[in-house]
Amino acid sequence: MEQIKILVVDDEIRLRKLVKDFLVKKGYLVLEAANGEEAVDIFYDNKEIALIILDVMMPKMDGWETCREIRAVSKVPIIMLTAKSDEKDELLGFELGVDEYISKPFSPKILVARVEAILRRVNVVSEEKLEVGGIIIDQAAHEVSIDGKTIELSFKEFELLTYFINNQGIALSRERILNNVWNYDYFGDARTIDTHVKKLRSKLGEKGGYIKTIWGMGYKFEAE
Repeated sequence: MEQIKILVVDDEIRLRKLVKDFLVKKGYLVLEAANGEEAVDIFYDNKEIALIILDVMMPKMDGWETCREIRAVSKVPIIMLTAKSDEKDELLGFELGVDEYISKPFSPKILVARVEAILRRVNVVSEEKLEVGGIIIDQAAHEVSIDGKTIELSFKEFELLTYFINNQGIALSRERILNNVWNYDYFGDARTIDTHVKKLRSKLGEKGGYIKTIWGMGYKFEAE
């Protein structure tokens, strides 16, 4: 099976090496760029790049401009890295079509977990079945079972549960859930998340407690 290519863009050599080492251990082929101009050139020369990890603050061409350049021609998943924790920066990132936004310093293991979650979501990395805490998701059959018993979920409930499981232990804002489960073209009220979570918890029975509420923000999925 051909290796999945990931482009890591950051002007800090040590950080690029750290991220590359963790990704290579997982079997990915990693390309590197030290600035936005290099990143764009490499991207055009390697159309099969599956995901980009992109720093914001870089010389020659920063992460925002690089993202705009790439988004003009491609929907390749992009994870933005930044030393800032400004909400306005995060919102700008999502407006530009960024898939994830991670503030420095970060755990390389968490970064890799998010890379794998995104690649699963866009079907670059496929797992026919996901299993956690007695819940089994058969993605090919679009079925969910709990302790061996099949339960009926709507399409969005299925997508929501899959997203939660693929992002176990990660605090997810309502806006992020909307962006990833309902997609960027959804302009409804973020409270629709609460309605779907309530229904999903009910259908999951005792396992519904895996979906933890983070007051004032959103939700986190943690299986016991």
